[in-house]
Amino acid sequence: MAFLELQGLTKLYNHFVAVSNFDLKVDKGSFVSLLGPSGCGKTTTLQMIAGFTEPSSGSIFLNGKDLSNIPARKRGLGIVFQSYALFMHMTVAENVAFGLEMRKIDRSERDRRVADTLELVHLAHLADRYPVAMSGGQRQRVALARALVIEPELLLLDEPLSNLDAKLREEMQLELRRIQQEAGVTTVMVTHDQSEAMALSDSVVVMENGKIRQEATPFDVYETPTSPFVSNFLGKSNNMRAELISQTPDGAIVECNGIRLESDPVSLPQGPVVVAIRPERIEIASSATDIPGRVTERVFLGSQWLLKVETGLGELLVTRRNTGHREAAPGDQVFLNWDRRHLRILPVEQKVSRT
Repeated sequence: MAFLELQGLTKLYNHFVAVSNFDLKVDKGSFVSLLGPSGCGKTTTLQMIAGFTEPSSGSIFLNGKDLSNIPARKRGLGIVFQSYALFMHMTVAENVAFGLEMRKIDRSERDRRVADTLELVHLAHLADRYPVAMSGGQRQRVALARALVIEPELLLLDEPLSNLDAKLREEMQLELRRIQQEAGVTTVMVTHDQSEAMALSDSVVVMENGKIRQEATPFDVYETPTSPFVSNFLGKSNNMRAELISQTPDGAIVECNGIRLESDPVSLPQGPVVVAIRPERIEIASSATDIPGRVTERVFLGSQWLLKVETGLGELLVTRRNTGHREAAPGDQVFLNWDRRHLRILPVEQKVSRT
């Protein structure tokens, strides 16, 4: 059995299905992210693991122990909330020690664990400071220290970086991953931020409408999505309706708006499909034998350029690495191509009701 295992976990609110038949296995010491849009059920799933929300059906096992009848306060989990929930009238050390005091840990052991944990999060020099006098990143590390000091079997993170500005958020992603790996604690995080999930996780669980759409490593879920939803939700993607017209062991051919495109072999029946190509996989070529297009928009993003190009396939997004030269401007004609192995052929999705 996996260290953390969810079996058929389901949560109903009257006739609304918040989480449906959710199965997940998490290995000891790994970092798993529940990723999806608002309302997809990821926070409800985390709350059921924590014991704050009672499942309608299904089971939760932690290290072989059934958590069904164990109240939240006795599950021994470390939890970091979106708001951090620090006590502003307490110093950093007092905040971190709070959980140990509630567990009646003796003073000498408490002081040792607080000191060790503050060292882990690089805040030992701020032990006597109050949260009100700290930055957002420092408060976030205090909240982490408070969750880790009780030596939890499982760490739960609910949008832990959402209150930070963009630059600090990137810095804290690296810090959070370092802390998790050094502590060696199994971690489940809820986030709607794709880059955050990919930067931090060993495994990403993409959710939609209360269900798992795909579970894989960050690289695999990005490079080989199994549905148009996953392709579109993780990063930018050009998704187009097409028709799978033939396939052999050597490759497949689809037709989109009368234009034939090749891809690697797929295991799908002939008929309607969705083809997907990442903007960074599209090259601007000089040959008129490639797909012609006209640039309609150009946006400079610092490290790269983002172009919108109108083609016979439809409007395509193209990203180009900034090499110190200006890219094609609106109105310019360009020719596009890509390696066929980067073209994904995906099944057409059917919307499923949650009631």
